[in-house]
Amino acid sequence: MRVSDAITGRQSIRAFLSDKTVSDEQVASLLNVAARAPSGSNIQPWHVYVVRGERKAAITEACSARFLNGDEGAYEYHYYPRAWREPYIGRRRQTGFGLYGLLGVDRQDVASVQGYRVQNYQFFGAPVGLFFTIDRDMEQGSWLDYGMFLQSFMLAAREAGLESCAQAAFCPYHDSVMPLLGAPDEQMLVCGMSLGYADPNALINTYRTPRLDARDFMTVLD
Repeated sequence: MRVSDAITGRQSIRAFLSDKTVSDEQVASLLNVAARAPSGSNIQPWHVYVVRGERKAAITEACSARFLNGDEGAYEYHYYPRAWREPYIGRRRQTGFGLYGLLGVDRQDVASVQGYRVQNYQFFGAPVGLFFTIDRDMEQGSWLDYGMFLQSFMLAAREAGLESCAQAAFCPYHDSVMPLLGAPDEQMLVCGMSLGYADPNALINTYRTPRLDARDFMTVLD
């Protein structure tokens, strides 16, 4: 697979084949590739927890229960803007309307929306979940490095025939997730991720978000 094909073909997969396994050896191989991502002074600020079986089920149970009970949790860092404005709020709404519209989910139907969103905490049926953490004393540069590491991992997964979905949805429930991971207090949850083989028959996996053309965000200076 060409790098450009891996990038342009990548999408957030929201339905996986739960009966098709991913081995620890496969995950380790992908992480070894991703670990070649650049980081300032080669400090490599990432920690990765791979969950499956009972540990994965415990995280699903804890986060699903809180979500369905209306507990919104709390982020430890601001993932989104504190005050939304255009054009960003418009792009966010376009994605939400597109997803719900494809699935025929009425956004005013609380039960239907919850039924869709709770699948985040079920890892969309993926056989493997990953959680990425960073030491609390790392600064913004290391977070930039982390993004390159995550992208490298997702692209390596595509080359291996796997797909993924990076999930900030777990972050509000970090106080449930981190103890179940056995992660030390000095680490902060960056995001979760579902990993596995995409369900080729799932309608949700046909959804593709639009992207701006380079001319819309590129400034050429002579």
